[in-house]
Amino acid sequence: MEATIKPSTREDISEEAKWELNGLYLQDSLWHEDFNALEVAISGYNSFKGTLTQSVERIKACLEFDIDISRKLEKLYTYAHLRNDEDKTHTQNQSNFEKIVHLNILVAQASSYISSELMTIPEDRMNQFLQSQELDFHKLHLERILRYRDHTLSEKEEKIIASSLEISRAARDAFDILDNADLKYGTVADENGDKTEITQGNFQSMMQSHDRRVRKESFETFYSAYADHQHTYASLLASNIKKDIFYAREKNYASVREKAMFSENIPVEVYDNLITTVHENIAPLHKYFSLRKKILNVDQLHIYDTSVPLVKDVQWHVGYKDSVTKILDSLKPLGSDYTEILKKGLLEERWVDRYESKGKRSGAYSSGCYDSNPFILMNYREDNINSMYTLAHEAGHSMHSFLSRKTQAYPYADYTIFVAEVASTFNEVLLTKYLLSQDINQSMKIYLICREIDNIRGTLYRQTMFAEFEHQIYTTAESGQPMTLDSFKEIYKKLLERYFGKETILDDCLSLECLRIPHFYFSFYVYKYATGISAAYALAEMVSMGGKTELKDYLNFLKGGGSQYPIDLLKGAGVDMISPKPVRAALENFSTLVDQLETLTT
Repeated sequence: MEATIKPSTREDISEEAKWELNGLYLQDSLWHEDFNALEVAISGYNSFKGTLTQSVERIKACLEFDIDISRKLEKLYTYAHLRNDEDKTHTQNQSNFEKIVHLNILVAQASSYISSELMTIPEDRMNQFLQSQELDFHKLHLERILRYRDHTLSEKEEKIIASSLEISRAARDAFDILDNADLKYGTVADENGDKTEITQGNFQSMMQSHDRRVRKESFETFYSAYADHQHTYASLLASNIKKDIFYAREKNYASVREKAMFSENIPVEVYDNLITTVHENIAPLHKYFSLRKKILNVDQLHIYDTSVPLVKDVQWHVGYKDSVTKILDSLKPLGSDYTEILKKGLLEERWVDRYESKGKRSGAYSSGCYDSNPFILMNYREDNINSMYTLAHEAGHSMHSFLSRKTQAYPYADYTIFVAEVASTFNEVLLTKYLLSQDINQSMKIYLICREIDNIRGTLYRQTMFAEFEHQIYTTAESGQPMTLDSFKEIYKKLLERYFGKETILDDCLSLECLRIPHFYFSFYVYKYATGISAAYALAEMVSMGGKTELKDYLNFLKGGGSQYPIDLLKGAGVDMISPKPVRAALENFSTLVDQLETLTT
């Protein structure tokens, strides 16, 4: 009888391979104690209500109270969401997570008057307040609040908006549960004939199988699950778009995109320049697909042929600890202080939840709070080089968080999403440089160059395609057009045709891909991957080729947290993202890599 390979249960995973959350809470009962105490403490917001116009002292006291509540809430939330992501089917963890989400709503409601009350202070009087030494520490925080003067409603309206946040998560939460817990992706026979259950975690490994039958059947089986639920997925995405439009309009923004970019003070031209620059440099991508078709010697290149390694004699099998060693060696240009901290975190202090298990959240991320270590969720696979790159990527996030929290005070420690992908991708770039610098044969060199090409393709070209899709669906919806399953598929198919060109066969089911991207539930997020990799390549080149000044500037960027707006932080490190130059340079690097691949394979 054929064996069926299934994901392990959490009990099967060793303790050293699980993250250590005792630094947050030793046991759930202590979490509940802090939860109950915070639930009572939020009534303290009432003591400041109606008094902020009186004096600098009242503003300062209110802000410090709000910061204290936020810090405690963040710690509670971090523990609850990490526990919930360990197993999406664990009802108690689900309950705790829902409780903290609800408490977050209550805090938002209780504090919702702060911004609107601050806005009632005349600008000249507020400017006088801002000159007071009492508010020196809070000045930047206040200035960021006051930027929203045109987008802040009355106290009553702000409270209603805050009260609605819990129900606003409905579509995203339903997508999350459907995609990670309820959806069954089916099974396929692997290269040895054993039946393997397809999961979010192993799907990409299936796409890298050298057995084309395995790739084709995995691809078709995987997408058949989405085809069976396509109307539900389309309805969830459409509902999420309507939610975003509602909040943007109620807050007096011209569009959802404007609202999303306003929060980080990112000029819209950054978004538009990205798409335009990619369009102008699409030819190397099409050349790569033609080259891949030739190397694979296939009559037709399908999507399931676009991830398989182009050399067959390179077997990748690297355990977690070996990956850590390689990553640390690759990051030596960042100095021993950086690598020693990271080594302890990845191996000794158990920042990482390493392996896939039944019910565990798919994918990977770095999380944590001001009062904890960074934590990394992985679904590490020893047979997939992408796992090592993912670990390096998330380690970049974690070290960014670690350094910014050690350097900045709580209100200014969190960096924005726009710069979040820079440090992570920077680490991936150094990892590739390191691996290519080793004594490797031509097959391994082809493998790694192809891997680097695919990384840029996936992060710069692909995420820009996603960004273009997102802009189009929101623009369409904001014009009053209904967003249906057919609408999503039609828009997405046209983009697939633009980005993949004539050499690639676009199977009909691929139009459903737009329904399975979780980042579409966090509006206008994906473009930051593309800008992030562009900035990362520029900075990695500077640090690798430069000296102490370039390294110091980069480390200061990591330590900067949220002490400046992201565009300014990157300028301080030496990269101007308002200009299209960093994106263009990254695409030129892609073209060079494709040319190198062509030389190595002819």
